[in-house]
Amino acid sequence: RGKGSKEKIILNIGGVRYETYSSTLRTFPGTKLCSLTEPHAPSIYDYDPTTKEFFFDRSAEIFSYVLNYYRTKHFHCPTDTCRSVLEEELAFWEINETQLSSCCWLKLNNKEVQPEEFNIWDENEQTDDQCLIVQTERRDFSWRTRWQPKIWSIFEKPFSSFSAKCLALVSLLFIIGIVIIFCEETKAQFEFFTANFTSSGYSELSHNDHDHYYHQAAYLLHLELLCVLWFTFEFSVRFCFCPDKKLFFQNPLNVVDFLSLFPVYIELFVAGRIQRMPSLGLWLGFVRVVYLLKLLKISKLIETPLILRVLSYTLKSILREICILLMILAFETLFFGSLFFYGELLGSHPSYTGELHVADILVCFWWALITLTTVGYGDIIPLTTFGQVTAALAAVFGMLTITIPIPIFLVKFKSYYDIAIFKQKLKRSKKP
Repeated sequence: RGKGSKEKIILNIGGVRYETYSSTLRTFPGTKLCSLTEPHAPSIYDYDPTTKEFFFDRSAEIFSYVLNYYRTKHFHCPTDTCRSVLEEELAFWEINETQLSSCCWLKLNNKEVQPEEFNIWDENEQTDDQCLIVQTERRDFSWRTRWQPKIWSIFEKPFSSFSAKCLALVSLLFIIGIVIIFCEETKAQFEFFTANFTSSGYSELSHNDHDHYYHQAAYLLHLELLCVLWFTFEFSVRFCFCPDKKLFFQNPLNVVDFLSLFPVYIELFVAGRIQRMPSLGLWLGFVRVVYLLKLLKISKLIETPLILRVLSYTLKSILREICILLMILAFETLFFGSLFFYGELLGSHPSYTGELHVADILVCFWWALITLTTVGYGDIIPLTTFGQVTAALAAVFGMLTITIPIPIFLVKFKSYYDIAIFKQKLKRSKKP
């Protein structure tokens, strides 16, 4: 037996004779079939010099697919094969089970998922990092082109370098700082407005209260301005060196960063009006809630767990079903809210008028939604028999509406989670 690409090797697998080229068996180095092409193979394996064939007492049916894998580099399996038997055979031939094609993997695991959905998982994983891909095919060799990948990685990939880690730590400290400042501002605003609010509006402030409040507010505003200046610098650099501006603003975290820049600048611009209109400061405080959303950027400092990524993808895949569920819930809210409104009015005694809280049908819609979701705050209760029957039906239909889709979601989630696990194994097996 020579080593030429046209040399043939004869294999006897469970009594079935196979003949193939030695070059075919060398397709995947490190496997048992590849080792048959080595000169010392006859002394290691069961080799018959008379018939010049290797004998293996294994399944001939599965081996035909194994040999075809060496020929085409695409591994398929019989549809009626037991998974345990297939894994045992692949282990014998030293082939990783992750090489199995997606169509056969779905059949083998009884997954009711289309092959297109199997492949979409990779695309979904890649879309999260599309904005990180820098165009390399450029003819412009300006300083911006040379520095763009480096600066973008420092500001966007916290673990790409030591500088990126330090920058991420500084940014995290500023985020925590501005959240603390926000909390302190709410305490000062609450004390101020509760001390100076009357039934007719805001009362005149005493001179001491006025000085104390605005001195404290100015101190916190200066600290907040320091944090916002850092956020402005960070956002400007990231936007300037972003490879794709459209994808940049499609990221919700970047939108939050952009919106968080406005409250302080607006307050500085209308500082005089706030002293005359304290309610304006309260509205600006309400807008500052966006600072809390910046805490979501901490997710960049940790690797998103696989189960959360699968959960996000599952929700996207059943978005149509979620919309239908919300439409049904909206219909039930309107229907049971209307029944409750007219049932309480028609069935109640005139003396109950002062006790009823159904003067507006919108209030009944609120009651219906809370009842359908089985929350039941108890702020509105049915006082008539018809209203009680309506409330019971609303609670039952609400449970059915919410609980019936749950098994559908779980089945989808389990399928996608198994696919994600398989894809991870496949990636690890391909790594050198």
